[in-house]
Amino acid sequence: MTAVPQAHTFRPRDLVGGHVVLDLVNTVTARNAEPADWLDGYPRLLEWAALTGRFSPAALTELAATAGADPGTEARALDRVRELREALHALVTALVHDDTPAPAVAVGRVEKQWKQAVARSRLVLDGNIPRLDIGLDASGLDYPAHVLALEALELLRSWPADRVRVCPGGRCGWVFLDSSRGGRRRWCSMATCGNSAKGRTHYRRKQRPEDPRDPAASPTGT
Repeated sequence: MTAVPQAHTFRPRDLVGGHVVLDLVNTVTARNAEPADWLDGYPRLLEWAALTGRFSPAALTELAATAGADPGTEARALDRVRELREALHALVTALVHDDTPAPAVAVGRVEKQWKQAVARSRLVLDGNIPRLDIGLDASGLDYPAHVLALEALELLRSWPADRVRVCPGGRCGWVFLDSSRGGRRRWCSMATCGNSAKGRTHYRRKQRPEDPRDPAASPTGT
């Protein structure tokens, strides 16, 4: 089902994925019901990117200052982020559910965007550790897509198969890294999906007719 663009002001509570790539996938909400795409424009993408803390603030500020100057180019840059997001969703959920082989189309699209990002990167040393650096001079409006493509490969290379979950909430479907000690986290957030599920369970129990054969139904328990 195609996600419908929907205006949304991003807040810290929207970042539950535990990794910027999973948070990107989660910019579509209610995937298991009526999907809504919270990236309803290029400025919204920049708003989300700033909230994650994984992008250069100076680069995002420069991009925001020129937002609207070339709507067509901005729309195409946003489409590339959306394409990467949907390919990652298909790939991530396949890996979570241990579907083999992984969807070839999704793998190909992630590979294509990763190659484009590498082509516009430069190799720098962070201390004694080499890494690829993305800058506006080479990436322009594709700066967010290029950063995300590089981040995606790093996540997939160290894929924590036993710690990635898909939230079963009624209007959710978000993906997240389970960082709990016991590895038994079920919901994307107890404050939202977890509490909603608990509330529904409590309501159903209250609506269930009492069984006179059940000792718990008797005031005296006898």
